[in-house]
Amino acid sequence: MTESGLKVAILYDTWEDGAADAAPPQETPPRRRGKRGAKRRKATRPKLDREEIFDALGKLGHEPSYLVVDGEDPSLLAVARCSADLIFNLTESYAGDDTKDMHLAAYLELLDKRYTGAGPHALYLAQDKALAKKVFHFHDIRTPFFATTYEGRLDHAHDIAFPLIVKPLSEDGSIGIDMGSVVNSVKELMERIHYVQEQFDSPALIEEYIEGREIYAAILGHEQPEALPLVELDLSKLPEGVPRIAGTEVKWVKESEAYKRTRSHIAEDLDEETAARLQRTAVAAYQALKLRDYGRIDMRLTADGNIYVIEANPNPWLSSGAEFAMAARKSGRTYTDLMRDIVDLAMARYA
Repeated sequence: MTESGLKVAILYDTWEDGAADAAPPQETPPRRRGKRGAKRRKATRPKLDREEIFDALGKLGHEPSYLVVDGEDPSLLAVARCSADLIFNLTESYAGDDTKDMHLAAYLELLDKRYTGAGPHALYLAQDKALAKKVFHFHDIRTPFFATTYEGRLDHAHDIAFPLIVKPLSEDGSIGIDMGSVVNSVKELMERIHYVQEQFDSPALIEEYIEGREIYAAILGHEQPEALPLVELDLSKLPEGVPRIAGTEVKWVKESEAYKRTRSHIAEDLDEETAARLQRTAVAAYQALKLRDYGRIDMRLTADGNIYVIEANPNPWLSSGAEFAMAARKSGRTYTDLMRDIVDLAMARYA
């Protein structure tokens, strides 16, 4: 256990929030009394993950504060001048570019700042999905066969077969993945490659589509990582003919039929041996990409019991309603316990 009373700066970027939310939220929201006040509280927006983390750190006896990265020089100077004992790194982009999160971690390294989560090396390995898959193959971790192409050049290719799924090489959060991503013909494949390159100026990752259950493994730790109880994103109720993938419609478009018909839940019906194999596979993938403190491994479990690692997520979303916190609760941890563990794991690395 680390001591309480640490000064912890929560570092986040504002590109997803918009200009209206650029200022840090109030540390203590105003209280209202009576029925009218209760009604207003009910109508307010849910807390952001950084606000929930702020509250949890306060409960643990730490002194939390906010540190905003907005892509301008003053924000980087503010990071350099930060005197916090630990930086809780929630950044996902810099200057609107979500491929630069590794550079922010590298900047923290150059400044000799202590921070939570993955280092620049791990962020790079996980972000380049083709490179990650090559690492998985080297470590005998099953992952779908794949090819990569950009502007007519084939950079890498296994002998792959339809159906295929086409996605941007270096995006996360299901960006660039939708119901049109699964293709069944050369014509559809060429059209989707063109779409990815036009919309994202990115090489296209073409991989074999694996039919199966979408299983997420939350991992805590560094040298001896712990796999938490498994979570499943249930895609079984998607409309007939719609590919079973966690695309943008499923994850982010609340008005879509796909969003309304999918839910994440603890994977209770897995037998012990299968659950153990999934957790071992997830830990192996976590270690192969040099993740640390916390991370999430996304897998597919086929009907015949084969496990495929789809991708690794360093520094995954820590909202209390997200899959990571769901797995932590099943393991017996409260949300505050989870934040304590992440802080303790980070501080132990610097001891």
